[in-house]
Amino acid sequence: MREKTTRLFVAAAIAEACSWLALLAGMAVKYGPPANETGVHVFGPIHGALFVVYGILVLVVARLRRWRLLTTALALACAVPPFATLFFERWARRRGLLDDASTPQPIPTPVG
Repeated sequence: MREKTTRLFVAAAIAEACSWLALLAGMAVKYGPPANETGVHVFGPIHGALFVVYGILVLVVARLRRWRLLTTALALACAVPPFATLFFERWARRRGLLDDASTPQPIPTPVG
């Protein structure tokens, strides 16, 4: 369950960032020379739904992985600026916050 939820969190972080890109493109078309609002009408609700899904998954993963309150707050705050969810996901993976502690990690062998 923990691993599946973590994979969903990573997918939501990527999807939320992609929806930001689509929404920004829709806003550029809306306020640019074509003045077409279709992109905002389509991608606005999609981005909003993915924003909420990401926030819920942050809370679930934070509880399952026992993140500190500051880490959880940072993950939630990263949903606001465009593409920050990608940076948080990479940062959390490097710090081992998304690793499953029950699976043994390979021991690095010295080179040389």
